[in-house]
Amino acid sequence: MNEASDPSRVINLSQRLDPTSERVGELLGAVRDIASKRLQQWVGNAFERVDDALFDLAEKGENNAAQMHYFDGMREVRKRRPAVERHFLSAISRHIGELAHPPQSNGSSMLFGSVELTLVADNELEESLAITSMIGKNESRLSRDLFAVNQRLSVICGGRKVEDASNPVAPAILAQAFRQALHELSADMRVKLIIYKLFDRYVLSSLEELYQEINTELVRAGVLPQLRHEVLRGDDAKAAGAAGQATDEATGDIPSDLLQTLHALFSARRGPAAGNAGMHALPSGPLPSANELLGALSVLQSQIASAGPLPYAQPDDAATLSREVLQLKGQLLTQLGALRGERPSHVATIDEDTIDLVGMLFEFILEDRNLPATMQVMLARLQIPYLKAAILDRKLFAHRQHPARRLLDCLAEQAKSWSEESDRDRRLHDKVKSIVDQLLHDFDDDMGIFERLLVDLQSFQDVNKRRSELAEQRVAESTRGREKLEQARRRAAREILDRIGEHKLPPLVHGVLARAWANHLVLTLLRQGESSPEFKSALRFVDEFIASTKPAASPESRQVLRQMLPGIERALRQGLANVAFQEQDIERLLGQLHTYYRQQLGETLDAAEVASVDEDAAMLAIPDSIQPVIEHDATPQDNVEEDTVEVPLDSPEWHQVQALQPGTWLEFCLPDEPMTRAKLSWISPMSGRYLFVNRRGLKVADYSPQELTALLTDGQARVLAANALFDRAMSAIVDKLSQPGSVPAADTTAE
Repeated sequence: MNEASDPSRVINLSQRLDPTSERVGELLGAVRDIASKRLQQWVGNAFERVDDALFDLAEKGENNAAQMHYFDGMREVRKRRPAVERHFLSAISRHIGELAHPPQSNGSSMLFGSVELTLVADNELEESLAITSMIGKNESRLSRDLFAVNQRLSVICGGRKVEDASNPVAPAILAQAFRQALHELSADMRVKLIIYKLFDRYVLSSLEELYQEINTELVRAGVLPQLRHEVLRGDDAKAAGAAGQATDEATGDIPSDLLQTLHALFSARRGPAAGNAGMHALPSGPLPSANELLGALSVLQSQIASAGPLPYAQPDDAATLSREVLQLKGQLLTQLGALRGERPSHVATIDEDTIDLVGMLFEFILEDRNLPATMQVMLARLQIPYLKAAILDRKLFAHRQHPARRLLDCLAEQAKSWSEESDRDRRLHDKVKSIVDQLLHDFDDDMGIFERLLVDLQSFQDVNKRRSELAEQRVAESTRGREKLEQARRRAAREILDRIGEHKLPPLVHGVLARAWANHLVLTLLRQGESSPEFKSALRFVDEFIASTKPAASPESRQVLRQMLPGIERALRQGLANVAFQEQDIERLLGQLHTYYRQQLGETLDAAEVASVDEDAAMLAIPDSIQPVIEHDATPQDNVEEDTVEVPLDSPEWHQVQALQPGTWLEFCLPDEPMTRAKLSWISPMSGRYLFVNRRGLKVADYSPQELTALLTDGQARVLAANALFDRAMSAIVDKLSQPGSVPAADTTAE
């Protein structure tokens, strides 16, 4: 490095270096040394924090399986870390060395080839999107210093252009090399995504320091010391973006690895004979420009808009719209012909891919059972606006935070919860319809409309969310209160019945225990709890009251009974007052018991006194407002066990129910009832029952785990997907294109 800094070896800027010269090797060696030192340090820092990150997630795991998942990931990372770091650093070192002598191209870029196809075809879109997000964010942030590194490396390499996508120390190559290195790990995608976040935080976020060091070293060596890089702003940035888009259209470059993979899949489906010609035809004239495509789409869009406001969507419209989705490509060609004076037989491959991709997206929407049919129909009308948006900004499919993508995801999330019963005032229906109408009428080429509509929808969503959360909270509290009451009733019944056992109690005593005293036990449980002295005292009374019914045949037993009676009377007065007995009712009941105990003690009673202690008289002494907790002939099992549905505990539906989390939406289609969509709001820690509410927070139903399993098994309930519409659609599209012999669904043209 010192040799590279020697002023006597300053480069003559009127010449470009010969890539085979010794001087190039020295300068690239200096760059490699700087990069290796920094990257080794930063990657090490990232891996040092993997254990802590995974341990934190394990601690928060919802069950043992989730915790073990993260602990297994920690062990795997510890074991394979040296191999990952070695693979990554050697790949970057190799790529730096290849700058002067690039390997022969095989038609694919350095790191973006078949690996991407295999990756996405295996449904690992999350990884692809994580990489894309990291690259885009850091390339934008580092544009000034990275541009200078690119220019200086281009000079060193004899004028061969070095760009962000081919610079070995640029975010794109670093991220892709790290992805390749992570193939050393057998950990699943959730663990890898944590590692990617740490790589972004501790490696890519530090690249500014690396670029400044490389630039300083190369300036010292005389490589473009006066280079200036102006950041584009305003109209200049727009012009540069338009130029970049024109280059994309001309060369077929796609600005993300995900779209590159889809482009490869589309090309593979068309076969080699199609070459670069769109619509499966050889070029016979100039390709329609992006502006021509947008103009033709605007005409088609205006035809739909001029038909007037959208009617209240009907599910039967889905079949008609599905045909329209498939025929849009043909309609677009026809409209292009009307505008140009002749119908073109093809469009640019990248445009055709975009048309097919948007068509498949909206075909997916019309088939997605997570959306109610009415909402499917409304959202499917957005095909033309979204095709225009995709042509204007080809990153729509690659970036999750793209406003157009977020708007469609947000619309779908709101639509998922919709049902006619929960939207009787049609507020949600009309809001979705309003947004669709605005896009159809107002969207020309101003992409800002998506952000504005998204803000409007989120505001609507926030207002309704606050309302529904309040209602949902009240429902949960009410349900929790009823469950506590029911649990207390069952506990009281169990305690009393266990103590009665095989005793045959007189109707009067049984009536007091089953109604008045059982209610006293329930209230004591709810107010003081099962560990309280009050509850234990109430249970001792039950034992004493039952014991007082035993025959008192001997003088000793009669003496014991006489000693018990004052305590029984005191406890009864206090307990009966606790359950709102009136004073006259208490005195009447105590009078009946007094007569009963005189009989027990062997005193002679007249006929009227005997009648006062029979069952009818005993029930009359207790107010009707005091409901029985225990039936007269009940057993413990009758009062504490509820009916349950028998289901196999090893069935997939049972495991699905066990895995449900609050916030999950289900669709219920019960016999003789309208379709209902409901969110799992709460799982009772006492009974285990699942409480469901609609989008307004109102209770729809509550089911035991067995009942819910039975509904899923019978097809009367269905769990709705929790992930975003776009993610589901992209996975489905990649799966469809990856199937042998498949063709893009939207590849049907109409004459």
